[in-house]
Amino acid sequence: MSAHQNSGLRFIDVADHLGLERSTAHRMLKTLDEEGVIFRDGATKRYFLGPLMFQLGLVAAQKFNLQEICEPSLRRLAEITHDTAFLFVRAGIDAVCIGRVQGDHPIQTPSVPLGGRQPLGVSAGGLALLAAMPRQEVEKVIHANRPSLGKYGGLTANELLHLVDETKRNDYALIGERAVPGVTAVGMAIRNQDGLPLAALAVATTTERMNPARQREIIPFLRQEAQRISTLLNQ
Repeated sequence: MSAHQNSGLRFIDVADHLGLERSTAHRMLKTLDEEGVIFRDGATKRYFLGPLMFQLGLVAAQKFNLQEICEPSLRRLAEITHDTAFLFVRAGIDAVCIGRVQGDHPIQTPSVPLGGRQPLGVSAGGLALLAAMPRQEVEKVIHANRPSLGKYGGLTANELLHLVDETKRNDYALIGERAVPGVTAVGMAIRNQDGLPLAALAVATTTERMNPARQREIIPFLRQEAQRISTLLNQ
């Protein structure tokens, strides 16, 4: 699965590669899918590594202790912007919040909780992660999440694809009224040496407060911290 993560594997590929009876391979794949170890793309019928593998990898890879490495950056962002700073990672077709530092602005917003999980693209961090992925993978993720997107402010797959394209052009994510009503956020991907996303930073506040001028103020700080973390992780 790991070696074919970009293209996925067909059921018959798995059975043949492992020399298993098809009934046995089907039973094993079904169980692994139910447990989140792998997931089956409904459109292509191909299997990929699932969110549990990613989460276990985060626990096991001590040198990539993202929360510890990113904590200073989150604190700086919250102090500079006075708003809430977030750290997101990818878990399969979702984005998971693994870090959050609240600023001291008098009006604080409802926010994604630590451990909160939402489809990739509905939050600024998740949108930054999604837009940094290869196009084929982006389309697979959006297709897999299509049934649940409407729960987030009536978001559609076409609208999300447009937001991905906009994020790629701007090199930052901007999205509002989706992950949390009344909230708008900007996000930035943290990339590895190949340009692929490792995590994402985001700053969120009320939609009224996050006007274009404020966006322009925050984005350079986001970019600076994302680059700082990327350098630390890629050493």
